[in-house]
Amino acid sequence: MLCITDSHTDPYFNIAADEYALKNLTDDCFMLWRNEPSIIVGKHQNTLAEIDIDYVKEHNIKVVRRISGGGAVFHDLGNLNFTFVKNAGEDAQGDFRKFTQPILDVLLGMGINAKFEGRNDLTIDGKKFSGNAESIYKNRVLHHGTLLFSAVMTDLSAALKVNPLKFQDKAVKSVRSRVTNISEHLVEKMDVLEFRDRIMQHIMALYPESRPYEYTPEDIAGIEKLRDEKFSQWHWNFGDSPKYDFEKLIRTEGGSVEFHFNVKKGRISSLRIYGDFFHKHDTEVVEKMLEGIAHEHSAILTTLKQLDFNNYFKNIKVEEFVEGMF
Repeated sequence: MLCITDSHTDPYFNIAADEYALKNLTDDCFMLWRNEPSIIVGKHQNTLAEIDIDYVKEHNIKVVRRISGGGAVFHDLGNLNFTFVKNAGEDAQGDFRKFTQPILDVLLGMGINAKFEGRNDLTIDGKKFSGNAESIYKNRVLHHGTLLFSAVMTDLSAALKVNPLKFQDKAVKSVRSRVTNISEHLVEKMDVLEFRDRIMQHIMALYPESRPYEYTPEDIAGIEKLRDEKFSQWHWNFGDSPKYDFEKLIRTEGGSVEFHFNVKKGRISSLRIYGDFFHKHDTEVVEKMLEGIAHEHSAILTTLKQLDFNNYFKNIKVEEFVEGMF
């Protein structure tokens, strides 16, 4: 087994590395890695329905869609992530307990009463500290999970908080759980990097054929290609969301504006705008102009700035109008 302690903290790179290891390396792998502040959403989720877009933008939090299912999770440098990639038959697919047991063994050895509960969670005293997900490619299984060690809980809560009335869709919704940091339960004090090393030592002892591995220049080039062409792109992280409907009312100095539209493959369709605002020209022009535009802030703003916006929405700033569409 190749044992990789990855020092990269760019979430676009690290999520790409998971796919690269799954599809391009042939050996079994175990990887430990951390991300700078980011939200990682499940493959089948509506990204905008999972995040507080204003908080994410204000705090420069990256949003990345992974290749596995499950719900959205918040990462920061106090969150340690682990990945197993193994050549396995169908009997190993979906075996969450098998892949999380080594993590539980480390924690139990440290005097922490950690358990596997529910579909895919690890808990301490009923509070979640780890969520897990899997992806299958040919005869290889990718299993990865989060380990909240010393994450900033206020950021976690705020970044994932969203108004549920905005969206109506059939995408997988994250279930918010009571969470805890591992560090709060330690008898023996250590930091997240010492904890990382403790896990790696256990894995290498558990698998005698294991050996340390560093990405080769060829590996790095392959991961960076995936990062640049897929995982850092809007169309993958936002545009690949399932179809959804959006409704929202905003109040401005120029009056109220109510948005109703559908989004298919990340692009606006069937847009209708209502409200008690005043206008000089028919706002149907704006509705038609935005149909087919990506449901993405800069794309909408760039489109509307082609207009003399005050002629369509008197005393309403184009920036606050666009903010209302998220």
